[in-house]
Amino acid sequence: MSTLDHEALRKAVVETCRKMNDLGINQGTSGNLSVRIPGGLLITPTSLPYERMEPEDVVELGFDGTYQGRHRPSSEWRFHRDILRAREDVDVVLHCHSTFATVLAVHHKEIPAFHYMTAVAGGTTIRCAPYATFGTQALSDHAIAALQDRQACLLAQHGAIVVAKTFERALWLAVELETLAKMYVHALTLGQPPILSDEEMGRVMDQMRRMSYGQAPDPEGTNDVPRPRPS
Repeated sequence: MSTLDHEALRKAVVETCRKMNDLGINQGTSGNLSVRIPGGLLITPTSLPYERMEPEDVVELGFDGTYQGRHRPSSEWRFHRDILRAREDVDVVLHCHSTFATVLAVHHKEIPAFHYMTAVAGGTTIRCAPYATFGTQALSDHAIAALQDRQACLLAQHGAIVVAKTFERALWLAVELETLAKMYVHALTLGQPPILSDEEMGRVMDQMRRMSYGQAPDPEGTNDVPRPRPS
């Protein structure tokens, strides 16, 4: 992410926020987005609708909690800062109140391995962090714990967080999370669905790492897939 200058990153923040609304994973002034920069992060301002946001509205926030800009940073700046400070493996933090993820969150329900795609978040479950008042250190601490070895979590009676290396990956994962949440909510209407074993989910995660979703060669015998013909 450091290969982009701050101006380009500010534009990317605005574009990504508007895509969040277009994709239906966010609405109004809920949700927020941040991206790592040297010594801190760029983050969306508080209480400014995405359709009115311009690159110069994006706030620069230091890891020390000081900020520069014509607006105050998002009320959730604390967990954005703390996650990026704690997780050197990610550069983007996306928070949204997508409908079905929030439905599960208001019931403090994690997403279990009812479907193999639960593994896209990095583990056998997508955890739900305990409730804490928005903008507080307690909420930040709960979020970091729920994201341990994960790229996504729910926040009880609040919404969801996803973390990633790029804006594109964060958007993709937020949509996948909402899709899984929607499927799980509907599956629960028929009763508690069967859950895949940790052993099977381990195989799924290994397969995902090996295949990189079809972008990398598969090991011999794993899958019968087309391969480029030698020129």
